[in-house]
Amino acid sequence: MAGVRTPPEPVTPAVLTPIGVLRTTRARTSDTPVQAQANLAEEGVAVLDPAWEAGLDGLADFTHAWLVTWLHRSEPCPPSDDGLRQRPYLRPDGPPMGVFAMRGPRRPAPVGLSLVEVVAVEGATVRFRGVDVVDGTPLLDIKPFFPDADTPRGTVRSGWFDEIDVPEGATPASLRGGRDRS
Repeated sequence: MAGVRTPPEPVTPAVLTPIGVLRTTRARTSDTPVQAQANLAEEGVAVLDPAWEAGLDGLADFTHAWLVTWLHRSEPCPPSDDGLRQRPYLRPDGPPMGVFAMRGPRRPAPVGLSLVEVVAVEGATVRFRGVDVVDGTPLLDIKPFFPDADTPRGTVRSGWFDEIDVPEGATPASLRGGRDRS
């Protein structure tokens, strides 16, 4: 019926099994760059379980890849106004925004997405540039960057992101003026 909303079916919990772990020099989230593209000089390593090594065949032919991660140090946000509206790291003095209009780590399911430069694929490891995760972050998947699929066509609006610049190396601590909340 038009205009009538029915409740959604119950959600079945997802079981996610990491395929590996990311190794970086970053120990604290407050000192970890907020976006991979704001830290292109720093290298990290994706260390896959050897069982997944054959899945890396052909990845070395790509310059960039998406790393899908589990932000294991983030507390999931509760389904309340306080949890679903947060102040973005990139706009610490601005108004709170809905969690789905920002890219912060505190989310209903703390899944991370990093666009990184592929430096080398060696055995079950991938060296990459663009570190934006702490050491030990679980790796859920790797997907090659494909401009025809990953770049939208037409005019793109990025909401409040259109009003800011992301400084090179920006971390939560630097964006809060040094106030640390690890």
